[in-house]
Amino acid sequence: MGASATPATAAPTATATPTAADKPTVKLSTSQAGKGGSVTVEGEGWRPDALLMMLVCGRAAPGKGVIGGTNSCANSEGRAVTTDKDGTFDKKLPVAEPPEPCPCVVHVSTVTGENQQVDAVLKVAGHPVKPLPRQADGGRLSVLTDTRLEGSSGVLTWFGAPPQRTLQFTVGNVGSAPVKDPVFQVGTSHGVFAPEWDEHQWRGTIAPGKKAQIKLPVELSAGAHGDYLVSLKFGGKVLAEQPWGVGRPWGVTLFWILLGVVVPAAVFRIGMAVVDRLRPNRRRTSHGGRHRTGRRLTELAARWPQLRLVQGAVDADRRDHRKPGGSRTSSRTAPTPTSAPPTKPTGGPGTGGSGTTGALPWFTPDTDPGAPAGRLSAPSDDSPTKGTT
Repeated sequence: MGASATPATAAPTATATPTAADKPTVKLSTSQAGKGGSVTVEGEGWRPDALLMMLVCGRAAPGKGVIGGTNSCANSEGRAVTTDKDGTFDKKLPVAEPPEPCPCVVHVSTVTGENQQVDAVLKVAGHPVKPLPRQADGGRLSVLTDTRLEGSSGVLTWFGAPPQRTLQFTVGNVGSAPVKDPVFQVGTSHGVFAPEWDEHQWRGTIAPGKKAQIKLPVELSAGAHGDYLVSLKFGGKVLAEQPWGVGRPWGVTLFWILLGVVVPAAVFRIGMAVVDRLRPNRRRTSHGGRHRTGRRLTELAARWPQLRLVQGAVDADRRDHRKPGGSRTSSRTAPTPTSAPPTKPTGGPGTGGSGTTGALPWFTPDTDPGAPAGRLSAPSDDSPTKGTT
């Protein structure tokens, strides 16, 4: 009972380190630069292997965003960068004058996946500066009714024109201070891509406890089609989202089909016209053929007597073969064998019965290939062709 209790020593507690990733940050190598120069942008705490876009934007400030969205940025001089496995990056960005006056920032945002964006103040030397519209700190807006998209697509949209709608909603001021000229952000996203935000300023004042109906324009890029999501954001908080199904521009498809049919047909017609130009004249060719035909007929008429003689000899030979008991040898043998060449027949094909007309004109009696070998003999010594002295 009297023993004194020794105080228990407290065990050391382990401090838990946060595992959540830090918020993305951006750091510039310089806070002021002129047109034509460059600034090195360093980032930490971003998602690993994330694709980022860096832009120099006007009419913006950290925490307030870029009024007008990317329309207030020098988009032509922007640069894309991909973070490493640690979520860091380091890249140079050329400095250009944005289309809107300063305050200016270097706006870094994700291109795909969850939307992350950070603005770093940059003073562009020589660029005009205008104050931003003031926003009351005590005012808070809330959407009271469901948002809806009004409008319809026209004929030009069917041929690839940018689809346009009007985002209509009603907001109420649930804060303690009036809200004057509030600036809303309208974003459109397609698939896995991050929303592209455009800022629109509504002119007017919403008193505490009052409401107002607001209409903001929404426009997509030319030829856009598919399922889109329209988001409404105010004060860095998303107030509402509205799906938007955009039909395919079938007019563009029809145009390409017609182009694929008309162009080959036009090329074929041009080719046929060139062929008609290059080939010879038909009239000239037909006249030349007629003249050649006339010359051939004249030559045949000039040779007609010779043809009649040859035809008469052939007919006579055929008649000898048709006679009963006739022989080919007797018809081809001359009545008086002589070594002199046969006389040219003077009769026509109708003068039959003469021995001279039965022999063909190109054979002599003693060299007839149809005569027997015994009948072919040399002329005798008593031949009258052998004269006596």
